[in-house]
Amino acid sequence: MASSVSMPRWWVPGDLDGFLGLALDNLIQILLIVALCQGVLGYPDALVFGTILPGVGISLVVGNLAYAHQAYRLAQREGRDDRTALPYGINTVSLFAYVFLVMLPVKQVALSRGLSLEQAVQLSWQAGLLACLGSGLIEAVGGFVADRIRRWLPRAALLSTLAGIALGYIALGFLLRTYARPLVGLAVLTVILVGYFSPVRWPLPAGLLAVLLGVALAWGTGQMTIDPVRWQAGVAQIGLHVPRLQLEALWQGRDQLLPWLGVTVPMGLFNVVGTLQNLESAEAAGDPYPVRGSMLINGLGTVAAAALGSCFPTTIYIGHPGWKGMGARIGYSWLDGLVMGLACLLGLFGVIAQLVPIEAGMAIVLYIGLVIAAQAFQATPMRQAPAVVLGLLPGLAAWGAGMLKAGLRAAGAGSAAQPFGPWMLAPLQQADVWAAGAFALEQGVIITAMLLAAMLVYVIEFRLMAAAAIAATAAVLAWFGVIHGWQFSPADTVLQLGWGAGRPWAQGYGVMALILLVSGLLERRGGLARRRG
Repeated sequence: MASSVSMPRWWVPGDLDGFLGLALDNLIQILLIVALCQGVLGYPDALVFGTILPGVGISLVVGNLAYAHQAYRLAQREGRDDRTALPYGINTVSLFAYVFLVMLPVKQVALSRGLSLEQAVQLSWQAGLLACLGSGLIEAVGGFVADRIRRWLPRAALLSTLAGIALGYIALGFLLRTYARPLVGLAVLTVILVGYFSPVRWPLPAGLLAVLLGVALAWGTGQMTIDPVRWQAGVAQIGLHVPRLQLEALWQGRDQLLPWLGVTVPMGLFNVVGTLQNLESAEAAGDPYPVRGSMLINGLGTVAAAALGSCFPTTIYIGHPGWKGMGARIGYSWLDGLVMGLACLLGLFGVIAQLVPIEAGMAIVLYIGLVIAAQAFQATPMRQAPAVVLGLLPGLAAWGAGMLKAGLRAAGAGSAAQPFGPWMLAPLQQADVWAAGAFALEQGVIITAMLLAAMLVYVIEFRLMAAAAIAATAAVLAWFGVIHGWQFSPADTVLQLGWGAGRPWAQGYGVMALILLVSGLLERRGGLARRRG
């Protein structure tokens, strides 16, 4: 039983285990940022280590110190010593969503329009900054309207959309990488699965043990070696990188705001609802934190990241009861912020990335994808499971479209000699690959997933008029090309906005709305019997 007269302490022995777990999670996220920014986006080291990571570091310091202080104040008021600070770090799903659904498309479109690589990278980074800033503002404002948002949006629609991105861009992507490097990948995956899903307790925290085993196997089998060029480049980045306000970059990239609201707004709403769920989880574990203050900290941490050059939002992590159960209290939070923040500011991750292979930690990210997907089913009524499945599909289709286009580019398409165009569609269709459908689902994928899942939730709950309103909304959005409107660029498929840009899909949704409307009217008149089962 917790003492009613004990006073909080800034450090207890259990904080060491908590720090190792949280710092390891943040380490993997930052290594992913480095890998994706360099490998997928082609960003130069100066931008990654000199601007983006310092912004990440400040956001981690701000949030972790604020949540540690919040826990200390709550414990002090109550005369307790068992309060656990909210775990906080980089938002994994937003990281992948912004890289693949905002920053990469912006770069590819810029290159296809004849801009230089440097200009394309600059535009891509600015688009990421705006997306990050928007997410933080939505989270901060969400603290004042969180309960209303929760009532307005069906949980199945939100969680299934999130799960679709998690399954495609996180779980499936890293599962392929696991089986491409099976010795390292399957070994660390087993440690994570046993450590997180079974009662077995390893002598070390499961995440730390998995990374140590992965590093040992990668180096021992020769799968990991030092690249002298990359090593020298990493060493050259060591030094103090003072973050600078990037207000000019945000203003210059303002034209990238509207085209990507279809990603930014839904992701911001996900963060709001996810924060609410994590706060509920913390309260169930005995730590009742205020909703508004917790969301403001989260939102302001993300705003600070964007203002200082980071494109990647922060969030309250799931699993608060797990941190509390291992004995972590307040110290694990502030220590994580200081250590990870200093590592970012001192440019250490260029060297760390050369010593710790991403395969050593990718099982942790795969685990996160599994948990997010499973939560979509566990946290919704069983009868709404079909809506969850429907909401998963657009995210998987968008991931598949990206894989398809990457394969075509690897085969030589998308070049000046053979630009993308309608010639691609017929051969693929003959192979039963309906690329046109995948490209349509890719544009506005997050909104599409939310609308489809919400519509089916309302059908299942026999709220046919509400379902008709959702379909009508989808028709309007499709007509203007906000969802599904797409066109070829020389090396990609991109959003096509404009009057009638998505006419075929608008017509389809219009028919759906009409059928649902008629069904609702007939039901009201007693013409249809409610079916159950």
